[in-house]
Amino acid sequence: MIWAQAHGRVIGSDGDLPWHLPEDMRHFRETTADCAVVMGRKQWESLPERFRPLPRRRNVVLTRNPAYSAPGAEVVTSLDRALDLVAGEDSWICGGGEIYAAAMPYAHRLMVTEIDLTIEGDTYAPEIGPEWHAEPGPWQTSRTGTHFRILDYRRR
Repeated sequence: MIWAQAHGRVIGSDGDLPWHLPEDMRHFRETTADCAVVMGRKQWESLPERFRPLPRRRNVVLTRNPAYSAPGAEVVTSLDRALDLVAGEDSWICGGGEIYAAAMPYAHRLMVTEIDLTIEGDTYAPEIGPEWHAEPGPWQTSRTGTHFRILDYRRR
């Protein structure tokens, strides 16, 4: 799974990222390129149309609505079906909050960008329990002035 979070595990606000961090966007593109990405309907809809489907990726959209249309993506109505579709491929769960929470028991790797911001939000990353371990990455400063670091968690 891959996400960026501010203090308090905030990952979103009003259907959007509440920060601008170009270095994290580049990290996301490079990490998920040529892989499958699984996301919820809200996450899909939060992407600017010009980026849908995410290029150089197999896009899988999870929704409760079997009639939902996501041009350029495969639409599924269960997490199990999404995981079956991408079985055997390099794949990433990339949001949103409900999808992360549901997929956490299946994950073996978490790529988390910690952003040194305290902001209000309405979408949260799942808690990372003691079964996960990461060597802390170095703190960096974005060209926007925001401090961040990337942690690569592995399940113990």
